[in-house]
Amino acid sequence: MGVSDNRGDFEPFFNFIIPSANDTPLTIHILVKPMSRMIEADQGVVALDALRDAGLRIESLCGGKGKCGKCKIIIERGEVEKISTEPDKFLSPRELEEGYVIACMVRLLGDCVLTIPSESRIEGPKILTMATLSVDEPDPSTRKYQMKITPFRDQPLLIPHRRIQLIGYTGIQPRVDDEVYTKLFMLAGEEIVTATLTRTEGFPEIINVERGDRTGFNYGLAVDVGTTTIVAALVDLSTGEVLGQASEMNRQITYGEELVTRIAFAGERDGLLKLQWAVVRSINDVIGRLEEATGVDSGDVADVCAGGNTVMSHLLAGLDPSYLDEANVEVSRDPIVKKAKALGLNIDPEAYVYCLPNVSRFLGGDAIGDIIASGMFESDELSLLVDLGTNGEVIFGNSSWLFSSSCASGPAFEGMGVRHGMRCARGGIEHVRIDPDTRMAEVSVIGGGPPKGICGSGIIDVAAEMFQAGILDFVGKLVPGKTPLVREGRNGLEYVIAPAEETSIGRDIVITQADLDYVIDSKAAACGAITVLMKKLKLSIYDVSHLYLAGAFGTYTDLGSATRLGIFPEFPNAEMRPIGNGSLSGAYATLMSMKRRDQAREIAERMVYIDLIVDMEFMEEYSKALYIPGDNEYFPSCV
Repeated sequence: MGVSDNRGDFEPFFNFIIPSANDTPLTIHILVKPMSRMIEADQGVVALDALRDAGLRIESLCGGKGKCGKCKIIIERGEVEKISTEPDKFLSPRELEEGYVIACMVRLLGDCVLTIPSESRIEGPKILTMATLSVDEPDPSTRKYQMKITPFRDQPLLIPHRRIQLIGYTGIQPRVDDEVYTKLFMLAGEEIVTATLTRTEGFPEIINVERGDRTGFNYGLAVDVGTTTIVAALVDLSTGEVLGQASEMNRQITYGEELVTRIAFAGERDGLLKLQWAVVRSINDVIGRLEEATGVDSGDVADVCAGGNTVMSHLLAGLDPSYLDEANVEVSRDPIVKKAKALGLNIDPEAYVYCLPNVSRFLGGDAIGDIIASGMFESDELSLLVDLGTNGEVIFGNSSWLFSSSCASGPAFEGMGVRHGMRCARGGIEHVRIDPDTRMAEVSVIGGGPPKGICGSGIIDVAAEMFQAGILDFVGKLVPGKTPLVREGRNGLEYVIAPAEETSIGRDIVITQADLDYVIDSKAAACGAITVLMKKLKLSIYDVSHLYLAGAFGTYTDLGSATRLGIFPEFPNAEMRPIGNGSLSGAYATLMSMKRRDQAREIAERMVYIDLIVDMEFMEEYSKALYIPGDNEYFPSCV
């Protein structure tokens, strides 16, 4: 592929080398703009791999398979070789002229300059940190005690014959491993020694001893290990006070947005190791930010509780997730517990990392956290909890029973899988209203200014508004002729949300028929999952007293738009309540309360789970939900 010979700002960084048959460099240099980052890679490297290995975050919904077209880059200088021209279908004629390529489908043959355009960069996400972080009676797993070491009269010098007493501790004698015992021997002459005691494994265990009185330096970390984002809260374990919160993108996203993509990547050579290290680096980034913001030494973090879906828990712990690709596979409902030093977390190496228990392959500890945060398991009234993201969780129940399922709602509700879709970040259209007369869209943009794409809440809004305005029919098809804003695009009909002159990317932001088909498929999967459980439980829309909406979907989405589109049925008697980041709430609760850990295990053990992949009734409910809004039984106000 030939490119312009205009060097521009290229020369200050390095002298351009044109590879030849006689002089082929083994290592090439890549200048990445606009961040002006110079990286090195092997000649012939796939561009996406080079960017990933350098820690540069770029969109890649399909994980580098050439199937999503999200990893666009612009080759400004240098030679590349296309692995396949098939992904060029994602590029407009104008983009092809400007040097756009799909990063996962080109090899870099020599030194080059490339730009990651704004629509491909992962930056400035609007991450949900809102959560209810409180417990009634703090009872953390990990505490610190002053220790007395006194010799028996007959053997004053031998550590095995010394009496170890934890001041203020009552209970059975703690276990002590050889490494801690060695440290005890070294501190035997100290007047004051502090011991860190944990009950994470179900028995008291001393995991560390320190010189002096360190009882006031006992901290824990509650973490939401999300598919897309990492959110953490630093907690004083003595009081339960949240000292700080921080968030970061999950570095795994460059290996694929969807869970099945990551499961597949984990099966490749060194894939599992790369995915584990990516999420650990992300958590360490958050720990570093919390340390800087609060002044708390990360080495004093002695306990971690993490909420995440089943796949994410496996990847964090370095467990092979390949079996999770099988329908109806049995998943352990015991919490996953690892030492921090085994994972590489930058905290007390002997600290335990407790992952909330999983229920099934796609219903994990994050859903258990949602249930704890909602309190639905402690109420006699019937509740429905819905958490929709790349994967959707649906749970009915009360204090007597819990009935659940999950659905592959796809990443449409997170702004992905759509031509101009993007994460909930600066420049994203988050809300849309369509004038019923002009049928023009009025948009609200995160951070203000011109938009560069549309995020999940905006996609739901625009689809519901288009239906309301009569330019989208009840089967989800665009209706031509009612407005020039519905036009023929390069891949069929599309609706112009924002014209090029009003955007930051210099191109029209549109939603295409293919995008709408994807959105309708996602909404049908979500609604079908809810209604198939209602059928099995013989419930009507009037039986539900509480509707809990977890995660970013429940916080940022206009619930009126979601119901009009038919993402979930009408529940006329239900009190709707967004619960924010329930995964983080659950992690905090289990960090600060052993009772909550027992409840988490109990919830997981008694949860009934239905795998919709092998459920024949689901296809019937899914098919009904393909219409807008859906079956009259669930949407009586639309009859």
